[in-house]
Amino acid sequence: MLSAQLLSVRGRRDPLLPATSLHVNRGELLLATGGRQDHRTALALVLSGRMKATGGRITWDGSERVKPRRLASALVDSPGVNEPEQHLSVRDLVTEDLALIPRRYRGALLSSPWLKVNSFEDIAGLWTEQLDPGRRLELLTALALANPRTDLLVVDSPDRHGDSEWLPRLQRLAFDGGRPLAVVATVGALPPSWNGPSVAIGNAATGDAAETAELETEVAK
Repeated sequence: MLSAQLLSVRGRRDPLLPATSLHVNRGELLLATGGRQDHRTALALVLSGRMKATGGRITWDGSERVKPRRLASALVDSPGVNEPEQHLSVRDLVTEDLALIPRRYRGALLSSPWLKVNSFEDIAGLWTEQLDPGRRLELLTALALANPRTDLLVVDSPDRHGDSEWLPRLQRLAFDGGRPLAVVATVGALPPSWNGPSVAIGNAATGDAAETAELETEVAK
């Protein structure tokens, strides 16, 4: 389980991430809404262990250590962080991403057989900018799950591409009985059809100031 209490990141003028609390279990999709892209990306980075929080507490399976959470998590399509570069072909993107998987799990994974086995041969010769949003998300999440250690999927602003197919895709991944994942998606607004778990980024910003200060002190130790 991923659990965060009063999670925050200071910015130069205003908070990069206002205090936010959330909980998500394996086999669950949680949507975190925020009107600002920097808030959404900061939350995604902190949850996936790519950025250190300056306040609050976050645990993965009961541990506050960053390393286990980072190793178990995959950050997907974060703007300005790891979104695919437009000049890359799909084949080159796959080659690069597979090379990031730890060698003991990667084995002899090569882009051509991987594309064939995962039914992406039809888009192998395209540039990443040519992919429609649904197919793009399929590819990026499949690459994230090529690492067998991935149990936590953090998807940054999938709704920015203007396609509604991201929601059923993430639902299927979270609820997969063979490999249930804890999935968090940061979004600009909740889809009208969504009635599952959700939180607003900054939902704890008006919480108890003393508790916030205490947690910040603990994180700083």
